[in-house]
Amino acid sequence: MTARHLPAEERRSVTVETVLALAAEQNPSEITTAAISARMNLTQGALFRHFPTKEALWTAVMEWVAERLMQRIERAVADAPGPLAALRSMFLAHAGFVVEHPGVPRMMFGELQRAEASAPKRMAQTLIRRYGERVRALLAAGQAAGEVAADIDLDAATTLFIGTIQGLVMQSLLAGEPERISREAPAVLALYLRGIRRHP
Repeated sequence: MTARHLPAEERRSVTVETVLALAAEQNPSEITTAAISARMNLTQGALFRHFPTKEALWTAVMEWVAERLMQRIERAVADAPGPLAALRSMFLAHAGFVVEHPGVPRMMFGELQRAEASAPKRMAQTLIRRYGERVRALLAAGQAAGEVAADIDLDAATTLFIGTIQGLVMQSLLAGEPERISREAPAVLALYLRGIRRHP
């Protein structure tokens, strides 16, 4: 079934995935509705029936990213035997998500660096805040369980966790090698966990 004949909700999802695929290939700010509709074999009019403006489409992309990433993370931490194991699972799940969807960080960085306020930018900011809250909760649980050093600054450790992922992502973008994240994530994560772990 082509995009032209998909049910409305499925077409919206395919449109979002098309934007992310294009974002993996070029600067997201340069993606046009003409390029999106051409990739999907649709007219621009058909595209605008589902997304009245480009900002509405970008907001839907951010919503898709937030929902899928947080679902992936929650599944990853659900069966972890303890807080440190959960942090490890979360980190590696995030790395795997970026490898599968290399357009995601390009969209995120693009929205966050926009000077003006916008719905997509607010969605990106909300995702980072929710993500940070999840990391901080796991770190606090780690302290309560005696796995994380009691004197660790939770806010600093949360910032470092997020910054470590972002650093890996940025280096992979610079190198043009999304799979580099998966190769380097375990060793980088081991250093982070060693730094926060409670030592006897």
